[in-house]
Amino acid sequence: MYQESKEDLLRRLKKIEGQVKGIQKMIEKDAYCVDVLVQVAAVRSAINSVGKILLKSYTIECVKGAMCTEKQDDMIDELVNTFIKFMK
Repeated sequence: MYQESKEDLLRRLKKIEGQVKGIQKMIEKDAYCVDVLVQVAAVRSAINSVGKILLKSYTIECVKGAMCTEKQDDMIDELVNTFIKFMK
């Protein structure tokens, strides 16, 4: 489904993993709260970017493909539910 962007997604996720480990170290070292919060915001932004790539891939590859079948109503429901979950 997301094969074209798989390497990019994995690279992004490894970077996010490093950022989270950095936050853990900051907390262990009692870093200034604002600095920690800035890093948390950066991780949140990065994970949202990963989600957007996946959502775009899902919409183009899965939803678009189902639009010409008898499953289109089910796929639209699934798409809407996916958006709702993603936006929480």
